[in-house]
Amino acid sequence: MPEVFEAMKPFFTESFGSPSSLHRHGLRARDALATARTQVAALIHAESPDDIIFTSSGTESANLAVKGTAYASQRRGTHIVASAIEHPAVLNSIGFLEKQGFTCTRIRVDAEGMVDPKDVRSAITDQTILICLHHANHDIGTKQPIREVAEIAGESGIPLFVDAVASGGWLPIDVQELGVGLLSLSPHRFYGPKGVGVLYRNRRARLTSMLHGGVQEGGRRAGTENVPGIVGAGIAAEIAARELPTRRAHTAKLQTQLWEGLRSKIPHLKLNGPVPGPRRLPTNLNLSIEFVEGEGVVLLGDMQGIALTSGTSCVSKSVKVSPVLTAIGLEHGLAQGAVILSLGKDNTEEEIEYVIETLPKIVSKLRGMSPQWNDFRQKE
Repeated sequence: MPEVFEAMKPFFTESFGSPSSLHRHGLRARDALATARTQVAALIHAESPDDIIFTSSGTESANLAVKGTAYASQRRGTHIVASAIEHPAVLNSIGFLEKQGFTCTRIRVDAEGMVDPKDVRSAITDQTILICLHHANHDIGTKQPIREVAEIAGESGIPLFVDAVASGGWLPIDVQELGVGLLSLSPHRFYGPKGVGVLYRNRRARLTSMLHGGVQEGGRRAGTENVPGIVGAGIAAEIAARELPTRRAHTAKLQTQLWEGLRSKIPHLKLNGPVPGPRRLPTNLNLSIEFVEGEGVVLLGDMQGIALTSGTSCVSKSVKVSPVLTAIGLEHGLAQGAVILSLGKDNTEEEIEYVIETLPKIVSKLRGMSPQWNDFRQKE
């Protein structure tokens, strides 16, 4: 956004001071960080700006939350509880810890990707030191019962880490009301710059630093801070807090328009995750298009000016489907045909109508080259 870039510019062109320096240039940088910390804290209703730790990305924030909590608490226990559909930054951090003797119970989800709080309660042992549950799923948009899980965690004195990278700036978040111990954000998801992340840490949550060096970020994240990026993150957070109701309403309306339009024009189309509404992130539609592969839709869509993301990825010549789609029980063929359509504050109804008119033609073209589609049609 222009406002974000304008706020960042002086720290690229005029103010080069390190926030750790004592001279006036360092003081200006330090003041800028303090302002940004206050702006981000306000977005999520943190008790104090001191609860905000700046990192390089949402991924680093997740690594710091998971590993930092595990190492800080390993004398008390070595067991972690997490949903089966956490972001790779969370699940791979847990996998890393498992190789060092930690254990994890991965909670199953239902067909819409929802966690049952009762399953979380059942998974807790006297060795449990951390519970991980995302606010809204990065892949299928499902909003999780954070408040209920936080109550369960609080009863057992276990910190709850919430990955809010997908939802931050789009859904209301009050960390004090929710009762979470740690929460991660990625400002580029709400129009801030890339290369900066946020970790909220309740002062009662124990955390060991993963980067060792200086005493930046209260000694929890060493290294000279990315001042321009953090300034941009602060402005983006301030604007997101102010515009959140209108952004949310706007994207929710477009989401419904897009889903209703596409399902009326594309036969054998499946929505992954909850229907548009209160149980779904308003910026996301994950659709499985039967009898096509997602990569083909993405490539032809790009040629028509439509930017989509495929639910599959080609790695070493083998097509791998999204672990989230596997976890909700989606059959392989439908998972291969998954695409994600993301919505933002600047999208228009006219753009949505263009997608509704164009995407069915792309699907029809791809199905015309599909032997499976031809066989299916002959059997109808």
